[in-house]
Amino acid sequence: MATVQIRGVQKYFGTAHIIRGVDIDIDDGQFAVLVGPSGCGKSTLLRMIAGLEQISGGEVLIGGRVVNDMMPKERDIAMVFQNYALYPHMTVRDNMAFSLMLAKQPKAVADERVRKAADILGLGDLLDRYPRQLSGGQRQRVAMGRCIVRDPQVFLFDEPLSNLDAKLRVQMRTEIKELHQRLKTTSVYVTHDQIEAMTMADKIVVMRDGRVEQTGSPLELYDRPANLFVAGFIGSPAMNFLPGVLRRAAGAARVELAGGLSLPAPAVGADVADGQPVVYGTRPEHMELAGGDEGVATEVVVVEPTGADTQVFTKIAGVEVTSVFRDRHAFRPGEIIRLRPDVARAHLFDAGSGARLTP
Repeated sequence: MATVQIRGVQKYFGTAHIIRGVDIDIDDGQFAVLVGPSGCGKSTLLRMIAGLEQISGGEVLIGGRVVNDMMPKERDIAMVFQNYALYPHMTVRDNMAFSLMLAKQPKAVADERVRKAADILGLGDLLDRYPRQLSGGQRQRVAMGRCIVRDPQVFLFDEPLSNLDAKLRVQMRTEIKELHQRLKTTSVYVTHDQIEAMTMADKIVVMRDGRVEQTGSPLELYDRPANLFVAGFIGSPAMNFLPGVLRRAAGAARVELAGGLSLPAPAVGADVADGQPVVYGTRPEHMELAGGDEGVATEVVVVEPTGADTQVFTKIAGVEVTSVFRDRHAFRPGEIIRLRPDVARAHLFDAGSGARLTP
């Protein structure tokens, strides 16, 4: 096991600036997830850690050693690819043992390592099959087994679940997390799926346009997003954003919305001025039904029952707002209901920079 340190890393493809001075520290034994929209540079950064892409500037350190000029095979890493990259003419056993054969390990050592990895991954009955005889999930296990037998310092995962159906994705991410808890090998995992990131990571690194927007634990990013981008990216359904103006009066603060509506503002610092344009953020699960004259009157647009929850889409001040209720409701489109955000869990962002204003 080892730490992974990324220091001011840059990447150019010709004149295109893909990675723009990224700094990340991944602790020994940590499961770090790089997440962000397509094209943000997360897979390129992973390939730079692996040695599959040249580094244009900065340093990558694995176990305290600068690996910029090392070949991939010298870095003591193992990578699981999106397409599994199994040899179709080899059995599961031979696929898993191939790297050990190249390293000229004794056959007895290779057989023992393959047996142990197969036991961990539930592949014992499949060792004599070929990849074409396996399901997608089984092929992914073989790809992970090929990494485990090498006993590397670092595991790298490049969107390994993107080719699986929804049910199998849930199962496999649980298995990968369980595998990490058992082996405790430092892991770097790339995905564009924020649910994968939230459920699997010890540390999440949110990227956009080649830069790191925020780094932290899943709940840190959920509870205290650093800016509008992170707030909108982390959480499903996404956070609601209502543009408005902050108003202070008699020691209290409110956010004026369009159409003469207003909401009580969450706590903000004294440096946030009266009249400042802001964005009021509230997560769908933090919206409550209000009675009487409380809250804001809003018209129901769509109701989506999911079984466990009911998602209700309405409009407040001309902006579509999503609410999630644990209780079942039989609202109808066109019906007027009153909603009230939980102010203690609300967020306030600067309208110009997108930066977080709430402590």
